[in-house]
Amino acid sequence: MDASISIEGIKDAARLIDPVFKDTPQFNCEPLSDRIGVTTVLKVECVNPIRSFKGRGTDYLVQRLSGDDPLVCASAGNFGQGMAYACRKAGRHLTVFAAATANPLKVERMRALGAEVVIGGEDFDAAKDAAKRRAQNRGELYIEDGLLGPIAEGAGTIALELTSEAPFDAAFVPLGNGSLVNGIGTWLKHASPSTRVIAVCAAGSPAMELSWRAGKPVAAASTTIADGIAVRVPVPEALTIMRMTVDEVMLVSDTEILAAMRALFADAGLVVEPAGAAGVAAIMHRRSELAGMRVATPLCGGNLTSAQVAQWLLAL
Repeated sequence: MDASISIEGIKDAARLIDPVFKDTPQFNCEPLSDRIGVTTVLKVECVNPIRSFKGRGTDYLVQRLSGDDPLVCASAGNFGQGMAYACRKAGRHLTVFAAATANPLKVERMRALGAEVVIGGEDFDAAKDAAKRRAQNRGELYIEDGLLGPIAEGAGTIALELTSEAPFDAAFVPLGNGSLVNGIGTWLKHASPSTRVIAVCAAGSPAMELSWRAGKPVAAASTTIADGIAVRVPVPEALTIMRMTVDEVMLVSDTEILAAMRALFADAGLVVEPAGAAGVAAIMHRRSELAGMRVATPLCGGNLTSAQVAQWLLAL
């Protein structure tokens, strides 16, 4: 199994993935659109058992895997929850390596879903290194987000659903390891080629944006509240595919992400985590040039601790 993504794979994923992750709400949030001055279609991916889009790709991946070898992955929390949900359903053992700084709510939920969670490393990429060593030493199967095609094909079903309605001028997609934007971009280049696909990184975690501009992987320090898109070391295969799926990569600051989270809370009544609000932050950043356009963005996660809700959404 490799990194390649196909239209047929996305269609297959749409048929097979667990219905709890499919056909999520998508609508023009009029109060938010009025606030920004841009018609903004939200694809709400945080109202499911794991509160994120990751269940689409992980469920499809686990269905595609043969054998019953124990699986190992690394996660900031949402991918691990998706893997845990799918593995519990399939009866496969899963070990997730998470960083010492991982969101405790996400760690708790991974364990509740049946995963063995190992805290290994100071950040996500260090946890990834630890997961690879574990898999190699024990002969287990390592699963890397951003690398395997079925994960992106599952994420691509988001775009398949979006294009069932009126066309839009641009899609603003949070960019972490690349599975989400590559899946969405693959479908949009097929079904709506006039739609610009704009990937959004946190300014405090610019490795993917730097790599996009350089045309090769560039590692960079990562300091951002958006843990779901905090990448220090890019996946080379994901960057190669992005050349065919993405038109542009841009940065938004943590301050802009917080403003977007608060706008979503006020205007849509939604609790969205920082990575999940990055697309809205980008639309707000570029509201002048987007005036009169119709754009879309996935709200790709909503896992916040009660302390984070109090600090980021209620302390206004």
